[in-house]
Amino acid sequence: MTRYAGYRVQESNFIVQQANLRDLIYLNNAASTWPKPACVLDAVSEASRLPYLESGRTTLEGQVSYPDEGREALASFFHTNEPGEYVFTSNATDSLNILIHGFAASHASPFHVITTELEHNSVIRPLLSLKKAGKISLTIVPVDSGGHIHPDSIAEAITPETRLGIINHGSNVTGAVQDIREISRVLHDGGVFSIFDGSQTAGQIPISLSETSADAFVFTGHKYLFGTPGIGGFFLRTPEPVLPLKQGGTGFDSASPDHPGEMPVRFEAGTPNFPGIAAMTAGLRYLSDIGFDTITSHLSSMSGYLSERMSHLDSLILYAPNPDTPIISFNLSNVDPEDIGLILGRKYHIVTRTGLHCAPWIHKKLTGGAGCVRMSMSYLNTMEQCRIVADIIEELAA
Repeated sequence: MTRYAGYRVQESNFIVQQANLRDLIYLNNAASTWPKPACVLDAVSEASRLPYLESGRTTLEGQVSYPDEGREALASFFHTNEPGEYVFTSNATDSLNILIHGFAASHASPFHVITTELEHNSVIRPLLSLKKAGKISLTIVPVDSGGHIHPDSIAEAITPETRLGIINHGSNVTGAVQDIREISRVLHDGGVFSIFDGSQTAGQIPISLSETSADAFVFTGHKYLFGTPGIGGFFLRTPEPVLPLKQGGTGFDSASPDHPGEMPVRFEAGTPNFPGIAAMTAGLRYLSDIGFDTITSHLSSMSGYLSERMSHLDSLILYAPNPDTPIISFNLSNVDPEDIGLILGRKYHIVTRTGLHCAPWIHKKLTGGAGCVRMSMSYLNTMEQCRIVADIIEELAA
């Protein structure tokens, strides 16, 4: 089967053209959620229509300050007290690079880093570039049979040279969620700065950062916070260990040749993504209005139903029968996962994702590097869609 990027785009366009969008079953929410709630689309429209207001950048008064509202919404959503601890970036990859390279830049001598085999390339590639440059040594902590990282394994990996720990909070392949409270405590007690990648958990499960010792927590807007692409950010408890990597205009102290060192502008330079911030803020409020009891119950029902239906199929390999988040990764024996994804898309109008999902380390362990088919649900999927998908998977498996 041809696998050029252009061919993939053509196939995708074919699927969308052939299927009425109302008939699509979209199961690629771990990549980016669709559809977006109406309130999010309205927020983008309004933010694009109205004049922009940000302190120090305009004489306009009386309009919405999207950065201020966004930080307040984030602090409420993640249960922290100080909105200024939240920095806006373009996405989780941007956030992780700022934190990883900014932390490394604050150390003149090489140091030891702990991470896990669940990580995304947004963590793997920055770390390997630092290792190649001789700036860090690296320990990769393996997962157990259930896809989880035991806090004792983190503790055992800490050495006198360990300065940084980067932990995947929720896997985009297995759906396993790690114990952020206990792992952050272990790292904190060991004097290790901790970064948690919450790209797959923010918006899916309740997260109270005030109850953890996490030094930094990364989130993205376009996944389960139901925002639009191009917005993300991170929570940073103490800024001093991370040096800023870019400098520019902030709207105040313009006469100074030095970029401000205080939060959050320490890591923000240039004009913010106002429509993106407005969209993510609307998504945060949408989720808060629904409540996590309702969200987690619905997500659990869908993933449990699909797992139960698929676990009985002899020719199907299910990589995480009991995921913590609604991610179902599978293969059919002796069938290329790319072919399964193409059949699901072209014939049945079911959107999934195939391949390595930018997480090659865990795929090397689970699939031998062959990749798999991933179905990932959001709150806006339905049980009826899950029943349709289960029937089709059973048909393909037979």
